[in-house]
Amino acid sequence: MEETMIGRGRDAIQMIVDDGSFFENTVGTERFDPDYGSGAVVGTACVGQTTVTMIANDAEAVSDRFPVVYFGVIGMEEAYKMALAVYATIDTDKDKPISEKRPFVLVVDTPGNAPGKVEEIFGMNKATGAYQLALAQARKCGHPIVAIVIGRAISGAFLCHGLQADHILALPKQFGTVIHVMPLSSISRITKIDIEQLEELSVDSPVFASGVEFFYRLGGIEEIVPSPEEMSAVIARHIAEIRFCKENGQNEKTGPCGRGLLGAERKGRIARPMVLAKMKEEFCKVAGQYLK
Repeated sequence: MEETMIGRGRDAIQMIVDDGSFFENTVGTERFDPDYGSGAVVGTACVGQTTVTMIANDAEAVSDRFPVVYFGVIGMEEAYKMALAVYATIDTDKDKPISEKRPFVLVVDTPGNAPGKVEEIFGMNKATGAYQLALAQARKCGHPIVAIVIGRAISGAFLCHGLQADHILALPKQFGTVIHVMPLSSISRITKIDIEQLEELSVDSPVFASGVEFFYRLGGIEEIVPSPEEMSAVIARHIAEIRFCKENGQNEKTGPCGRGLLGAERKGRIARPMVLAKMKEEFCKVAGQYLK
């Protein structure tokens, strides 16, 4: 294995942004308390001379208030801080045309949410949901969003910090990159299917498997970036591609819809278009009863 990028979110930021351009805890006119959401890294930078909002998680940070926040876990404060950075960006560019909406670059390296009892009581699910909603709103407002997975992208934390992006990129597995929604052991407990059978299914069906290559087949990853040194150039290229799509009304080629199309093209999600077509057919039969 080549040198792992797990736990190196801050290093990744410096590899991606133009030299000396990153200003942490500053987004538009908003200034963030560095002691709030210590595991979240937000700020403004330039990538290929384009001003962007950077959002990453710091796997070396530990929260004094929430012991479950360590090793890249996105906690309640982290999720709210990330959401606030998104809304600050939207507000800063609210009067600008799509061609000038600043992009977001999300650096992803998280093992999950891992909420404790306190976080559950206070409503951690609302915090992560707020961040996910903020990114969805930014995407629909015309902001290009690129996520780059440098380490772990697992479970609900990847759902809120990554899956709402227009394009998702990832380093190959030799850098320690791990992507999965749920491990086979958990799938086995829920589906009551023997793990041995799931392991056999995962050989041919990427739906049951994990890893960068499988997610690429599913369309979940637009492009695998060969090395950390190439992240900046590839991200800049994808920002330009996303902006072109948004400016020309080709939104179906970006975001979750775009990944669905990619999955079908790559033969990883063959059934999806058939299911969607069947659902549309069934809806059209009864639409007149509701669309009045």
